Amino acid sequence: MRLRASAQLPAKRQVPAARGKSRVETSAKDNTQDAELLHASVYSELQKRFVTGQIMPGSFLSTRRIAAELGVSQMPVREALRRLAAEGAVEIRSKRKIVVPAMTPVRFDDLLRCRLLLEPEAAEAAFPYISPALLKQLRETDKGMGVAIRTGNVAAYMQGNFNFHFLLYRAQPRRTLLQLIETLWLQFGPHMRVVYGRFGTANLVDQHRVAIACIDAGDAAGLRQAISADISDGMGLIATSGFESQ
Repeated sequence: MRLRASAQLPAKRQVPAARGKSRVETSAKDNTQDAELLHASVYSELQKRFVTGQIMPGSFLSTRRIAAELGVSQMPVREALRRLAAEGAVEIRSKRKIVVPAMTPVRFDDLLRCRLLLEPEAAEAAFPYISPALLKQLRETDKGMGVAIRTGNVAAYMQGNFNFHFLLYRAQPRRTLLQLIETLWLQFGPHMRVVYGRFGTANLVDQHRVAIACIDAGDAAGLRQAISADISDGMGLIATSGFESQ
């Protein structure tokens, strides 16, 4: 896919000079803002690919290929990959060798413990901020996931699962908590896609529906427990499938 034209570096344009500033200063500021927007757009697209499992564990990433897919230069791609490496989603072994790390039992246990610490906390923190409109979105998202399960559409299920959780987590005001959770999803998303593709999701309890019922009932503690159970169920699929074949 190509990023929207608005996210690409535009051609040089004439703009009126701001009072007290030269045209050169104004143009430089505009170019800096455009570059920042482009870098953010590239990172956002790659982040989406990781958390929804579009990038597989053990795969090698090419900055040239990704840049061609997005219709951008390699510079913002390299910057996005450096950021993803700092967040644990990729390993940069050399300039041309960037790999999505494989899962190991130790890494899995670490991710699971962190998710169980942070995500139920975020869900309970979001509880006072869940509006009727947000609750409707959560219902519709869960309904879409049900369709994805029945049709065997793993990609749609992964996207719906991400949407459900982050609709909930983003309702709460603790931004650092949200950022930490996003980092965890970057690391486990590729592996969950492998497992869902191998075993499907039909045998999982719909903990999202349980979470919605708890919201309806005004049960914040129940919502926290439902999210905890949802994490344990999903991560449990990874544990029972083994790591060596991913």
